[in-house]
Amino acid sequence: MTAVKTPIRLLAVDIDGTLLDAASELPAANREALLRAQAQGVEIVLVTGRRHQFALPVARSLGFDLWLISSNGAVTRSLGGETFHRDLLPVSTARDVCSHMDSFRKCTILTFDVNAKGALVVEGTDGFDAGIQHWMERYAAFIECVPRLEDSLAADPVQLAFAGSIERMQRVEDRLQEGAFGDRITVLKTRYPVRDLSIVDVLNAGCSKGHALERWAAHRGLPREQVMAIGDNYNDIEMLEFAGVPVVMANADAELKQNGWATTLSNEQDGVAAAVREFIG
Repeated sequence: MTAVKTPIRLLAVDIDGTLLDAASELPAANREALLRAQAQGVEIVLVTGRRHQFALPVARSLGFDLWLISSNGAVTRSLGGETFHRDLLPVSTARDVCSHMDSFRKCTILTFDVNAKGALVVEGTDGFDAGIQHWMERYAAFIECVPRLEDSLAADPVQLAFAGSIERMQRVEDRLQEGAFGDRITVLKTRYPVRDLSIVDVLNAGCSKGHALERWAAHRGLPREQVMAIGDNYNDIEMLEFAGVPVVMANADAELKQNGWATTLSNEQDGVAAAVREFIG
C-alpha cells in the first residue's frame, strides 16, 4: 500500500468479512485502531448489508458514538436511533419483483424497517439452504411466515433478499436480469465461497453503499478525496469506487482485487487495523 497525502476525514468500514474476523468477533487491534483514528478527528461510519438493528451490537462494542449505513445503503441512522435518510423499495416494485421471481419464493426474504416480529417476512423456512439456516435461527424472533409475500406489502419494504447456494443465487441473478424492471431496482450480491452462501439483494433504484456514503460525505461537507473505505465483497464495490482512498481486504474475491485498489491484510490478520496504520496513522 502507498501512503496518501490528503488527510482522511471520513472512514467507512464494512462489518462482515472486514471489521469482524471469520468467527464474527471484533479483534481488539481493529477496535483500538478505530478508536485511535476517531481520537485524531476522523469520523467513523459503519457501512453494512446488515439491518440497522442487527448491526447495533458491533457498533456499540466500538465504544464511541457513530452513524451506521445499513441494509446496503437503504438506511442511514445514528447509534442513538436518529434517522438521516431512508431509501425504501416502493410497494408496486416489490410486488412486481415477487411476481417475476415466483419460482424463487421459498428462498426470498422481505425486509421492513421495524424492530419487531415482521421485520423479516418469508413464505416458510424449509426452502432455504443450510448455509442460511443458522442466520434464520439467530433472528427467529424477527421472522414472520405468511402464505404469500404480497400479503405483507402494506408498506414499502427496505428490500427483497434472496439467499442460498452460490449456484442457486446465480440463477436468481439471471432471472432478475430477464425482468422488465427498467431502472426501478438495484441488484447487489454478497458471496461467501467458504460457506457456499450468496445473498442477492433487490433495492430501490440507485440505492447502494456507495450512494449512501456519497450522500453522507456531502452532508458532512467532505470531498471524496478525504473519504476512505474498507470492504471485502461485491456489495462494497460502489462504496470503494466513491472513496478517494479505497482499500480491499486480502480475503476478498480475486475480482475485487483487480481494480487497482490498495489491499490490506485479511480479516483474520486485523486488516482494518493495518489499513488505518498505513493511511491514517
